[in-house]
Amino acid sequence: MEYSPPPLFKQGPSALARLFLFVALSLALLISDARFKTLEVVRGVLGAGLYPLQRAALVPRDLFVGAADLAVTSATLRADNTQLHARNLQLSQQANQVAMLAAENAHLRALLQLSQRIGAHTTPAEIQYDTHDPFTQKVVIGGGSQQNIQNGAPVVSEDGVIGQVTRVFPMQSEVTLLTDKDQAVPVEIVRTGLRSVIYGTAQGALLDLRFVPISADVQAGDELVTSGLDGVYPQGLPVAKVLRVDKQADTAFARVICAPVATVRGARQVLVLHYVSQVPPSPESLEPAPADAKDAKKKPDAKKAADKKPADAKAQPAAQASGTAAARPATTATTAAAPAVDMKRKPAAAVSKPTAKPAQQRAAHAVATENP
Repeated sequence: MEYSPPPLFKQGPSALARLFLFVALSLALLISDARFKTLEVVRGVLGAGLYPLQRAALVPRDLFVGAADLAVTSATLRADNTQLHARNLQLSQQANQVAMLAAENAHLRALLQLSQRIGAHTTPAEIQYDTHDPFTQKVVIGGGSQQNIQNGAPVVSEDGVIGQVTRVFPMQSEVTLLTDKDQAVPVEIVRTGLRSVIYGTAQGALLDLRFVPISADVQAGDELVTSGLDGVYPQGLPVAKVLRVDKQADTAFARVICAPVATVRGARQVLVLHYVSQVPPSPESLEPAPADAKDAKKKPDAKKAADKKPADAKAQPAAQASGTAAARPATTATTAAAPAVDMKRKPAAAVSKPTAKPAQQRAAHAVATENP
């Protein structure tokens, strides 16, 4: 006897068939939504409908977090207030010193009739992301040729130099950071005025001050600023501080390790400088080019050729005179040979004439005899 459920509890398709059906439907919805965005509207409607429920569920958590933040904030406000008061006093003292030094500097420049340095224009920009190359220290900022950013412009933060623009796009720019191994900046030591060049390192965190003699006065803690001699960076921008100095007897230069003053990787808002250098041209640019030197060498050759032309002109009449002199004896020889030929021809004519006269006499005699 075959068993079957009563009509009230009759089952539909089997469980395995329903499983395959719903799996196929899920895959179709996933693919269509990933490729064609077919469920964006449905997702938006569901999100808007469920948002009040989500906020209601998060109310206890928000109350707890708010109470904890209030307690922490009240505890830290006093410490922050004390720190800001001390910082304000320090900055006010530095501001008074800067104002006094600026007035003294203006007075000395007026006495020495020195021209004032022109301040550089700045363009604010924001660092968007790092580049994908792990072997370089570069970032991309949100500003390009549309914002008048030029290739090679210095990039600084509120603490000091962080890099230089190395590639410009219409709406973005690529900045090579100060710690890149191929980046170099001319600097000078504030305490002694010693000038050198600072480079990035392969580690990407420290800087290397090169070409410093062993006898140079360099100490740990010395501040380095831009020298402005390259015409790219304005003078006086903070760059780095000396960490340690290694001097060895077998080398001519000391190894000076420095740390950047500005937070190179932590900066978010930066300034791009539009600096116009007033460095005079180098003497090499005023010297004549190699092509001019070649032209100068060619001029004596042209003079020698011009001197040779009159000598050639003098030699040509002499050659012509010798040629005519040689031609004249030949003509005289031919003219002298011509009478000889005539002299040879005349006797023949003289011999023929006597033979002709008797024939004429006979003819005349015959006519005379016919007509007595």
